[in-house]
Amino acid sequence: MLQGLTSAGLGQLESGVQLIELASKYEFQCVDIDARDLVERLGREAAIELLQTKKIEIGAIGLPVEWRGTDEQFLSGLEQLPSAAAAASALGCTRCCTYILPSTDAPSAHFMALATTRLRACASILGAYGIRLGLEFVGPHHLRTQWKNPFIWTVQETLDWIDAIGEPNVGLLYDAYHWYTNEMTVADIKQLQAQQIVHVHINDAQDIPIQNVLDNDRLYPGEGVIDLPGFLQALNEIGYAGPVTQEILMPSTPTGTPEELVAKSRQAFNNVFGAAGL
Repeated sequence: MLQGLTSAGLGQLESGVQLIELASKYEFQCVDIDARDLVERLGREAAIELLQTKKIEIGAIGLPVEWRGTDEQFLSGLEQLPSAAAAASALGCTRCCTYILPSTDAPSAHFMALATTRLRACASILGAYGIRLGLEFVGPHHLRTQWKNPFIWTVQETLDWIDAIGEPNVGLLYDAYHWYTNEMTVADIKQLQAQQIVHVHINDAQDIPIQNVLDNDRLYPGEGVIDLPGFLQALNEIGYAGPVTQEILMPSTPTGTPEELVAKSRQAFNNVFGAAGL
């Protein structure tokens, strides 16, 4: 597995370039980043050279399409997707991810039908560039009632939806936080096949009742109560070898410089991967 970082939980980063440089300095292998922005800042060749020099891969890009909103919002984003996919592909990135909120103000069946069509279109475009689409189920209980109608928040529901979307390049973004808030075990991970997982996020949770765990109140790996060694061992057992990137959503900006926070993250990864024997 490739150990990596997102910008979440790292304070006030100056740019994606700084994220790449710090990730390299502290011996991470990948970052989740906006590939198109990096190409626009540096130019394609300079961006490729930076990644090669720093020995960093792009783990995933975010899906730059608002598929949850109006037709106008969706179509506007869809027009931009080929350029984002082309930039990602040029930099060797093969993964794009988006999250699924577990409730919606729209009627659930209508939203499911609309979102299925929209994500199928996104996946088709991404597939033309050799990029997979990872769908992230979101588990915290408070978000299940945040909006009027329930949607989906479990692995099985997400897998069923992936089948309905029907594009071969669609799979799961598997986040330790949502695994935990769904009260799942390592046995649940072992029921999956590695090819069903596009991408993985790692983080930790407060020692409070699961129903009170907030989506934006996460801890660094090893600071909380999630069985991260078991989580990693199970992923390793099924043969997952892709990125595992830290995503620490917080209610406020953490104290410390980005470098201090990346150094903290490095130690956190050493602790949990070491405990997993990986």
